[in-house]
Amino acid sequence: MRVTQIEAEAEGSGLAVLGGFHPEPGDDAPDGCRTLLLLGPGEPGFWTRFTASPEWQDGQSDPMDRWSRRVIDDLASRLDATALYPFGPPPYLPFFRWAKRTGRIHASPIRLLVHDTAGLFVSFRGALALVDRIDLPEAQVSPCVSCASRPCLTACPVAAFDGKSYDVPACKAYLDTGAGEECMTTGCRARRACPISATYLRLPRQSAYHMAIFKGRT
Repeated sequence: MRVTQIEAEAEGSGLAVLGGFHPEPGDDAPDGCRTLLLLGPGEPGFWTRFTASPEWQDGQSDPMDRWSRRVIDDLASRLDATALYPFGPPPYLPFFRWAKRTGRIHASPIRLLVHDTAGLFVSFRGALALVDRIDLPEAQVSPCVSCASRPCLTACPVAAFDGKSYDVPACKAYLDTGAGEECMTTGCRARRACPISATYLRLPRQSAYHMAIFKGRT
């Protein structure tokens, strides 16, 4: 099977293959996994598809996680793969470390992950562990290397990112103010400042949903 076939299957389910790698000892991949692929929202169109789902409409908690389990479990079954998730009870799987192994996702100047097409809006819904070793694209240099202005470092109005740490209390306190409502409704200003994020077709409503979860308003 080729990675393009898996990408097509994922796209049909509203997902995108964000990158993959061939696990080695110490990667903490499942036994027998020879290729691990990370999955995220397939844009454009993810939010429209998700909000039409029964998980969104039934009024129960954690609709996106429940949607992800249903859709990715089904995708894994069709591809004879094992589904893995970044949520659920501990011990948590090392998605951050796996992401950097793909060669398409890197640590940004503000220490959040940056993706070659999703920018700082990259997020994970799950992963597929395959027993077959599938050819993957070669690793790429981080897009931040050629980003001279690095606007993500200065975009936050309360300087919550200093390149070394993330001041979560300062961020959340700002979101409780009237001025912070812009971040709540359109997404984190630092994430939006990334030139790649600016070209990524993610709806503000989706960003608002994630910001509400981050702030504990759902």
